[in-house]
Amino acid sequence: MGGAGQADVKGFALSQQPWGGRFGEEPDPLIHEFTRSLDVDRRLFREDIAGSRAWAKALVRAGVLTPEEQSRIDVALQEIESDFTDNFPPPLAGEGRVAAPEDIHMLVEKRLREKLGPLGGKLHTGRSRNDQVALDLRLYVGGAGAQLLEAITGLESALITRAEEHVDTVMPGYTHTQRAQPVLLAHHLLAYVEMLHRDAGRIADALRRADVSPLGAGALAGSGFPIDRGALAHDLGFGAASANSLDAVADRDFVVELLAACSIAMIHLSRLCGEIVLWTSIEFSFASLPDALTSGSSMMPNKKNPCAAELVRAKSGRVAGDLVNLLMVLKGLPLAYNRDLQEDKEALFDGIDTTLACLHVTARLVRGLRFDRDVMRRAALEGYTLATELADYLSRKGMPFRDAHHLVGRMVAEAIAAHRGLESFSLAELQRFSPLFGAEIVDHLTLEGALGSRDVVGGTAPARVREALANVKA
Repeated sequence: MGGAGQADVKGFALSQQPWGGRFGEEPDPLIHEFTRSLDVDRRLFREDIAGSRAWAKALVRAGVLTPEEQSRIDVALQEIESDFTDNFPPPLAGEGRVAAPEDIHMLVEKRLREKLGPLGGKLHTGRSRNDQVALDLRLYVGGAGAQLLEAITGLESALITRAEEHVDTVMPGYTHTQRAQPVLLAHHLLAYVEMLHRDAGRIADALRRADVSPLGAGALAGSGFPIDRGALAHDLGFGAASANSLDAVADRDFVVELLAACSIAMIHLSRLCGEIVLWTSIEFSFASLPDALTSGSSMMPNKKNPCAAELVRAKSGRVAGDLVNLLMVLKGLPLAYNRDLQEDKEALFDGIDTTLACLHVTARLVRGLRFDRDVMRRAALEGYTLATELADYLSRKGMPFRDAHHLVGRMVAEAIAAHRGLESFSLAELQRFSPLFGAEIVDHLTLEGALGSRDVVGGTAPARVREALANVKA
């Protein structure tokens, strides 16, 4: 009696596993806990149920299910989705961890069999978890990509709005973190709009290549049932079915591409937030943030810290790490499916979640910035930022630019020694350096003159910046 009871318990435990018939021992609790992925992939329940509903229709077309059976399965799957939506994450109902489903696919199937009995077990006919998880990921990537594009648009809109407000605000442009030439603040902000536009393009490209259905590829060799994969792809909203079953279950390029696009976008956010940190420092004082968007110090009562911007800057490394993590998972993997690929989801989910959060936070920071026009204008004139205007003026008068560059360098050195600005030099003093200087030079030794001279496509001349604003808004 005792032996029979133990056999029953063993059979029950193994029956919970999709592969239990091959094995004569219960899973080792440590190994089962190490290999199960339900805690991570349960967030794919909507995608998994969408794939199962479409698969049931495909099985009707293949003659495996009757329309009545498909209808019952469809209703049950909708009920499961509703249950999981109302009570997420789905509970494990007191089951031991060893008896619990390995992943979201088996959890959905378990619930389906509880509702429908043997009919629930027919749904997996001709399907593998290999093509099932590949499908779930592609569906998830499509939705996540749309969210990323929307968040990027929100940040672009915030930058454009602030640029419109500051189309006449002058600031110093920098190279090597040294003041270089005056630019318009709007011009500076629109540079980030260009970066974000490229980010959106990369995400859109990744989504186009993800628009392929792997369902029906089976474990690796294709389904053993006459599945109309084209109709199935259409039912799921894909543009086409995958061309090769091996590639369909092994491919994670679409995940890598989206994470790569997120990593580049995060680098752009890091650069922008790095500037916000600099601009709001006492040393720069170009801008300030409202109290609601900053943090204080537990020790120093005077502190007002741009912690959110600093965290965005730091989290760029986290998303880049997610990308490298996945690349290392894929490196050297033989075709087709390997359990290594289970590690793709944590990297993907973390990369998407982090990038979305940082896009929203950065947009809030951009909208909250309060720029000090007077401080920025004074800074734009300091640091001998008009020197290039003098060199260009002399070049237009016929002096070789290298000679003009050298001559103006001498002028800057003399101005530094005298603690003067170049704009303070009189015409007579300028002509002491070169007789080419004429009375009209005074028009060039102003911030407005320097800005106006950069009248080329993509330049910082006011007319060009207004033109760029109109283009990005269109």
